[in-house]
Amino acid sequence: MKCTSAAERLHHGCVFICVSTPIRTLLPAIATGGSTTYDEPSAAAAGKGALSTSSEEEPMTATTSTISPWPLVRKGDQEHPVKTLQYLLRARGHNLTVDGIFGPITDAAVRAFQQQKGLTVDGIVGPLTWSALIITVRQGSQGDAVRGVQEEFQFRNLSGDPAKGLQVDGIFGPKTDAAVRGFQQALHQDIPSVTVDGIVGPVTWQALVSGMLSF
Repeated sequence: MKCTSAAERLHHGCVFICVSTPIRTLLPAIATGGSTTYDEPSAAAAGKGALSTSSEEEPMTATTSTISPWPLVRKGDQEHPVKTLQYLLRARGHNLTVDGIFGPITDAAVRAFQQQKGLTVDGIVGPLTWSALIITVRQGSQGDAVRGVQEEFQFRNLSGDPAKGLQVDGIFGPKTDAAVRGFQQALHQDIPSVTVDGIVGPVTWQALVSGMLSF
């Protein structure tokens, strides 16, 4: 299969990755500093509290300067990554509809989660809230956290037909594993510390949620 764009290689959740193209040429433009202000302090700015990783995934400290930062999401936002946020909230026991709209119910769930975790209760999903929300998943996992991963690949589905993309069924089977490994492989070409292991831990979650390799 001939390589074209990174987005097309991730189309349908497949793993047809062109390893000869540096990822820096494939990523969307990313704001990396300047006037951006986080309502939640980042781990890098604080010098501590870096995202925890499983022993099976690359340390977060190795890639903080290269992986795109966690997005800031709040009431009124719509579409990506709101659906992923909603799936993660469901995985954490909050009953809400996944509709891609950050409305009053999602806001209440975020605030309740922040209260539970001892975070600033402001309804804003920044680095600390994201890192507390994510759940490490891998082949064999099931549930709403897996749906969140699969939703990220639907977001990268260029066909416009959800049936042609990775199905959001909550089952981390071979197709989801292949999609995750293909995504990690694409990242690994330019960020060697990213491990291609099929495990969606803090680094892979951050790359997915921040929109890397999406067009």
